[in-house]
Amino acid sequence: MTDEANRQSWSGVSRGPLKPGEWVRLVDGKGRRHNICLESGKSFHTNRGGIEHDELIGRDEGFTVTSTSGGEYLVFRPMLNEFVVSMPRGAAVVYPKDAAQIVAMADIFPGARVVEAGVGSGALTCSLLRAVGPTGRVSSYERREEFADVARKNVTQFFGGDHPAWELTVGDLVESIGGVDAAGTVDRVVLDMLAPWECVDAVAEALVPGGVVVAYVATTTQLGKVVETLRAHGEFTEPQPWETLVREWHVEGLAVRPSHKMNGHTGFLVTARRMAPGNPAPRKKRRPAPGAYGEDYSGPRPSDLVEDTGD
Repeated sequence: MTDEANRQSWSGVSRGPLKPGEWVRLVDGKGRRHNICLESGKSFHTNRGGIEHDELIGRDEGFTVTSTSGGEYLVFRPMLNEFVVSMPRGAAVVYPKDAAQIVAMADIFPGARVVEAGVGSGALTCSLLRAVGPTGRVSSYERREEFADVARKNVTQFFGGDHPAWELTVGDLVESIGGVDAAGTVDRVVLDMLAPWECVDAVAEALVPGGVVVAYVATTTQLGKVVETLRAHGEFTEPQPWETLVREWHVEGLAVRPSHKMNGHTGFLVTARRMAPGNPAPRKKRRPAPGAYGEDYSGPRPSDLVEDTGD
């Protein structure tokens, strides 16, 4: 394989005429989507008739094809954000809007050494591998074998083979990380799991000083616990929690308005940076809401919590 072919494989992007073995996306006039793997001599059947694969093979993407019953379909190779929302799932996927935030806000760069806990169906893994490139490393940990199998198939399908930067371990992050990623060698950690606060000590040991941890959680209860656990650890910067909401716009002549549909809440994100070992984060004065740390609160509590009296 040539260097150019290798680069395309590592990025999950192909150029030039469509070839057997490649996946393409067919979209009809109503926006209905079909992903098919091209095979010589095969045909694809829809409610609007059939389409011969040989009509697609050898052509540059970005054309329309007409089925035997007159249905017109747009033909392109699927982009990553299109692939992840339609690929087979073992667990829920990290949606493109959140994956983009993780890659950007965690500053995941080419050559980065990244640990991912909770591989799910492999959606975020694809984004991480594309970001680190062939010179980086993504070590993914997944407790459930059936999820790992689905993720392995999806990642291999998207990149057209085994990615040289990916290592998938079936096991618990806390129990397994020492055998794969040595202490102080990891640049970024992404936690997509039910109880990320259970991994904070292991994450702190694995991260380089200045490294970033990102937690992706679904509920406010999880959000609160992971933020307070990072604070209580003492050697992470003040955690930054947020969520992203995306909405499309309808634009037609003078009719310019928000779409009636939007991508609302999918999850919360939390980021924090690792201090050098033995160096506590600066104390932050805060004015907790009444009852925030009252008798009913049973979660982690920063030992150096200082209430701001306004002085």
